[in-house]
Amino acid sequence: MESSEAIQAELSRRLLLGEMIARNGRKFPNKEAVIFGDTRLTYRQFDARINRLAHALMDIGIKKGEHVAILMFNCHQYLESYFALAKIGAVAVPLNFRLHAEELKYIVNSADAVALITDTAFVAAVRNMQADLPQVREYISVTPEPVEGMLHYESLIQKYPDHEPLVLVEEEDPAFIMYTAGTTGRPKGAVITHRAEMIMWTVMGAEVAWEPGVGNMGDLRALAAPPVFHLASFGYCQSHLLAGATIVMATQVFDPAEILRLIQNERIDSALLIPAMTNFLLQSPDLGKCDTSSVKIWVSSGAILPTQTRKDVVKHFPNVQIFDVFGQTEMSPVVSVLRPSDSLRKEASVGKAVACLEIRVVDGDDRDVPVGDVGEAVYRGPTVMKEYYKNPQATAEAFRGGWFHSGDLVRQDEEGFLYVVGRSKT
Repeated sequence: MESSEAIQAELSRRLLLGEMIARNGRKFPNKEAVIFGDTRLTYRQFDARINRLAHALMDIGIKKGEHVAILMFNCHQYLESYFALAKIGAVAVPLNFRLHAEELKYIVNSADAVALITDTAFVAAVRNMQADLPQVREYISVTPEPVEGMLHYESLIQKYPDHEPLVLVEEEDPAFIMYTAGTTGRPKGAVITHRAEMIMWTVMGAEVAWEPGVGNMGDLRALAAPPVFHLASFGYCQSHLLAGATIVMATQVFDPAEILRLIQNERIDSALLIPAMTNFLLQSPDLGKCDTSSVKIWVSSGAILPTQTRKDVVKHFPNVQIFDVFGQTEMSPVVSVLRPSDSLRKEASVGKAVACLEIRVVDGDDRDVPVGDVGEAVYRGPTVMKEYYKNPQATAEAFRGGWFHSGDLVRQDEEGFLYVVGRSKT
């Protein structure tokens, strides 16, 4: 067995999610890391809670390489669960809370999850599914009071120490299995490694920081509105946490009035919103009542931001710069970024490939199409998923010829800017 010093030395050299938080606990111990409602956690406190949870999970039998499903609304415990699982080499399986019970049961069973973490809103739904989840050994409730038959999150972590769990995790070990679904067929589990996640969000932080006027990423106060079961939303949090910034989490699924209050009261610098959320925010009767001058970074993802919506954002958020981000879960998940400095002349584009990726646009025979012609986008780079979990046929099809085939139909102009046309497959 390796000594704790040897394990610490190995961990110190690796691109790992858990190690990122441990480092910031040492670098920025008294700086606010995460704010959720009345809870305000410094980096030292955040890391300590993560470590306690990591020890608790190991003590109840969660082993390195095992999978744990999470069904919750956004909260600081959601982020703690991600990082605690990462520190012990276990794999998070985030569940889309909008899915039907049958879909949730399929994913939990398909992913071979041995535990499930849930919150007050979903305790009843989980109880109704338990009989059909034979592999799940433990249930953990993030609830004000203990729930019969479930371990109580807050009571559980109080019993354990806050020192590092010191599990030797490899960069190529899975951190997430993110289930994605097309319009037909069963969802597929994209296996995302520690290395892919860390490289992606280091690169994304640099993409934002390179834009004039952004300043020091570590000084930002960032608001992530979309659910963190989406890899883009968690990655947005990760990129800011990596820099030592502060994450502010809304207490509601999406309430424009709360978002605007948080922007004003917490002096939010950076926000992630999908275009549908942006539209609701712009229509809120509270928009003109709140001070929005602090916002300088607006990350838009999930769909093309219409030109008029873009103009309305700039009108109501006078100091903002808008970054349009395009990608898919299998890419950890960002492929390209349209920076504010390019948005006026390339307004219909989703930007250029991020620095770590190589993109080609190909026809049905995987031959490059001429510049300006429509084809399928294929990718190579360190942020591509490892595989589809337990689906070698789909994995082989996606990686034919050594490139990941996205299924996205795009065209690329002479400067390398991408334009999305549609989908070639589900």
